[in-house]
Amino acid sequence: MPDPADTLEVSDLPLDDLVACHECDLLMRKPALVLGEKVQCPRCGYELYAHRHNVVERSLALVIAALLLYVPANFLPIMQLNLLGQSSEDTVWSGVVGLFDTGMQGVAVVVFLCSMGIPLLKLLCQLAVLLSIRWKIGRSYGLLLYRIYHHLKDWGMLEVYLMGVLVAIVKLADMASITIGLGLVCFVSLLIVQVLLEVVMSPHQIWQALSGEDDHASD
Repeated sequence: MPDPADTLEVSDLPLDDLVACHECDLLMRKPALVLGEKVQCPRCGYELYAHRHNVVERSLALVIAALLLYVPANFLPIMQLNLLGQSSEDTVWSGVVGLFDTGMQGVAVVVFLCSMGIPLLKLLCQLAVLLSIRWKIGRSYGLLLYRIYHHLKDWGMLEVYLMGVLVAIVKLADMASITIGLGLVCFVSLLIVQVLLEVVMSPHQIWQALSGEDDHASD
């Protein structure tokens, strides 16, 4: 792994040759990487960036998997609740509709955006960015979409919704009979795939590929 600790006279270097740590703001010389290597900050140990194998192909596979999981995760039953002889099946979408119908329109909109709308928009942005790199077309639009994606990252809160579902299951377990639905399995799978996508889709390589500095992001 290259050592980026060579910080002597960094003020005399061009900006393209410098990199700053996102955690501790240490300014250092940007090292050259080969496939499989990564750069860590010598001060705090934060991973600055990595040069991973087949970034575009692996990321495309994960994005397509996430899009395939999106519909069943949101529209298949998360759980079936049996209480006093009555049963009901709940989905992510039915939860949004239920909030809207009970007069909590503002909460319904927020839940829809954070659990359904923004996660889908993020996936579509990632798909368009990766295709623009893979097919080498529309990279200027790819740059715009990738910036939009980074602004949306903090608004997709699937893990918060999942925690709410798990808390509800634990609290209702002693009061009713609960059956886990296929929708919850798909929802958890979608969350795992998105976490893997964040790891595989190296921002450093994506930015370079979009700007034309690196045409080997798929190597």
